[in-house]
Amino acid sequence: MSLSSAGSGSRPRSRTAAGLPPVTADGIIDAATRLTVDVGLENWTVRQLASSVNAYPAVIYHHVGDRDAVVKEVCERVLMRLPIPDAGLPWRVWFGELLLGMRPVLREYPGAARRIMLLELSVSSSAIIIERGVATLLEAGFGEESVVVYTVLMSTAFQHIAMEDDRDQQARARFDNAETFLAYRNSQEKPGLAALAEALDESMEKPEMAAGYYGLIYEYAVARCLEGVGVRLEEIRSVTE
Repeated sequence: MSLSSAGSGSRPRSRTAAGLPPVTADGIIDAATRLTVDVGLENWTVRQLASSVNAYPAVIYHHVGDRDAVVKEVCERVLMRLPIPDAGLPWRVWFGELLLGMRPVLREYPGAARRIMLLELSVSSSAIIIERGVATLLEAGFGEESVVVYTVLMSTAFQHIAMEDDRDQQARARFDNAETFLAYRNSQEKPGLAALAEALDESMEKPEMAAGYYGLIYEYAVARCLEGVGVRLEEIRSVTE
């Protein structure tokens, strides 16, 4: 990553003289976003980021700020990619489309789901989703519970995706854990663990099933959450009518 002329004691050359493009805030955030795809949001350093744009770490701090500031900007980029359903859709359809559309986007950027969940109110792009989501729930009749319902639905989705990211980072531990539970196959004394062992065994024998397993879990969680708050909406309507 040297910006110096060849030869001992030579003074640093400008980026232009070195044939390098100028460093910009957008370029730094682009590079950080690519690193996030490659290694995960929590696994790159400012030094690695600086190297990826052929600059010194001080240049990152000058144009964007410290690592947390860069991470926030990466989260903005990711949030801007989320497909936001059209306003006016029924609340369950709106949230179904939003939550199911979120997972493939967030999974491209390991670690982003956890950070966005923690940073939501300080990430400006989330304001669009919050406004449309809560407004949709208000229109549906959730009333003063609209914010709570929004929070439950969104946090459930983000937590599941963050859990998937964490599992990918702990692949070896996950395998060892599975081996432990597989010992309970056909256990008569522990039918719950035996059922888990059977499911694990089947998933290990069918890689295609294992690959889609957490996607199915996510879809199941979304569907059950929507059903649950739907029941609550009926209770609210029965009291107000």
